[in-house]
Amino acid sequence: MAAEELLEQIKKVVKEETPFGESVSGVDFEGPRVVLYCKNLEPLTQNGEVIKELARKLHKRVLLRPDPKLLIDPKEAEEKINNLVPETAGITNIIFDESLGEVTIEAKKPGVVIGKDGTLLRRIMNEIGWTPKVVRTPPIQSELIQNIRLSLIQSSSKDRGIMQKIGRRIHREPRARGDWVRVTMLGGAREVGRSSLLLQTPESKVMLDCGLNVASDDRAYPHLEVPEVRIAELDAVVITHAHLDHMGFVPYLYKYGYEGPVYCTTPTRDLAVLLLQDFIEVAEREDRPLPYDRKDIRSFVHHSIPLEWGEVTDISPDIKITLYNAGHILGSSIVHIHVGEGLHNVVYTGDIKFDRTKLFFPAMCTFPRVETLIMESTYGGSDNMQLPRAEAERRLLGVIRETIEKGGKVLIPVFAVGRAQEIMVLLEEFHRKGLFDGDVYLDGMIWEATAIHTVYPEYLSPGLRKLIFQDDSNPFLSEMFVRVTTPDQRSEIMEGPPCIILATAGMMTGGPVLEYFKKFAPDPKNTLVFVGYQSEGSLGRRIQKGWKEVPMRSQDGRMEVINVNMRIETIDGFSGHSDRAQLLNYVRRLSPKPSRIICCHGDEDKCVSLASALHKLFRVETRAPPNLETVRLQ
Repeated sequence: MAAEELLEQIKKVVKEETPFGESVSGVDFEGPRVVLYCKNLEPLTQNGEVIKELARKLHKRVLLRPDPKLLIDPKEAEEKINNLVPETAGITNIIFDESLGEVTIEAKKPGVVIGKDGTLLRRIMNEIGWTPKVVRTPPIQSELIQNIRLSLIQSSSKDRGIMQKIGRRIHREPRARGDWVRVTMLGGAREVGRSSLLLQTPESKVMLDCGLNVASDDRAYPHLEVPEVRIAELDAVVITHAHLDHMGFVPYLYKYGYEGPVYCTTPTRDLAVLLLQDFIEVAEREDRPLPYDRKDIRSFVHHSIPLEWGEVTDISPDIKITLYNAGHILGSSIVHIHVGEGLHNVVYTGDIKFDRTKLFFPAMCTFPRVETLIMESTYGGSDNMQLPRAEAERRLLGVIRETIEKGGKVLIPVFAVGRAQEIMVLLEEFHRKGLFDGDVYLDGMIWEATAIHTVYPEYLSPGLRKLIFQDDSNPFLSEMFVRVTTPDQRSEIMEGPPCIILATAGMMTGGPVLEYFKKFAPDPKNTLVFVGYQSEGSLGRRIQKGWKEVPMRSQDGRMEVINVNMRIETIDGFSGHSDRAQLLNYVRRLSPKPSRIICCHGDEDKCVSLASALHKLFRVETRAPPNLETVRLQ
């Protein structure tokens, strides 16, 4: 059935089989969702069970929105909100989104805005027509998120048109015939970096991740030149998380004809913008060619469709996806893909951590159905056993104490998203327990990324979520953390007393960490501590291997040799990736059990080793395909 015919059928069901049918003034698709516009507010304030029942009948996600005619002027609405809500609520921001008919009210005490049993919230809606959404004021304001929200609001009418077009494509009448499913490895197979897979059925083409390898010049981008990839014909792009090796090439798609959606969690979208903008700024400073520009990043934002974990979503006529917690970084997701009417089910892990950390719960391992598992193998080698977390913490504390006692400085290269916040929480705990004293300097994008973490507390562990909303307990607001904002301040730190420095980038491929390294490397009193994965070809990997002389480019563009005399330590226990034992345990705990496992996102020996071990242990078909290979799943 064509999209327009389906809409007419939905209108008929709403009119004849719901108690609010007469209140609905319009029905339309917006991306994967069916939106009902209501000409009075009663359906919006009623029990949500009626909407859930309608969604079950339609097998679609249903949203109710007020008819635009019900919305009073935003200025008048803001005045009414301020008059209705007690000052004790501590309202800090009111944001109107015309495309959704929604007003977001940020308050220090959300419960006061909601009122007992939601009475005040319903009154606000009746007075202004807008649907109120109440969120807690983040303890650290994010300028980037405010800019994203403003951009989306300013282009809301245009974006609604984009979503309606996407919705009609998703709900088009299937034309292809056949019952096959296959996946092509475009990048990240037998390597780490530029992760990208193409999932195909006779009807649909869906790209899973689209990353770049910042540590390589000749293998930087995924293989989009293969005949299977016609960028304009893609139905959807699904992004597991915000690291560049999984989403850093997405804007390129928009530069060369893609007009479809990108599905991910909201924090993944926002963190992706942060890292993409930084990628462009670093490349411009170093006069390196860029595959896209800022306009293409904006296109990504305006075509993104944020999903919540557990939300089943149509992305094409024969494919549904559901995102689940991956435990890797903020908003990181495992993708469950349901093809056809029970034809085949794929779970693509992206990057996972199957262990509790200070920030997140372990990755989800229970799904409705799984026939094929596509999993990461970053630490899949037979000797890839990370330190137990408690031992890793003791080692880090010992390295810090020994270095500072010698009068040296501790430099920790970190990924701005994930490792930085994990190490910050740990250092604050050390400091609070009196285990060490001194300043910790944060250089690069760390502070903005940390601010984004506090905007989305629902994606953090309950314990940390509770702490960040208590000013006297919030680990990220500890006085020990000092932001580095100017080159002069950086110079003072380099010449100053012993301290700890967290600086980006995590694999030392660029960013402020290089300036510190050049200064600190010749002095044996200083220590460089790796707490995250170092990709093959990166400066970090070369230093890990024991290089004592490292060629680096100076500020005037000339090459210089840096003598590495400082102490080098690698402490694997803080990685956001699972080690060999955790990966094997993940498959052991996976329910239901898959009949096929594909290993990717790891050096060649690690992918092959993990695939071999999984086959021997679980007696299932396993593969570690190279890039450009296509595997038929069904």
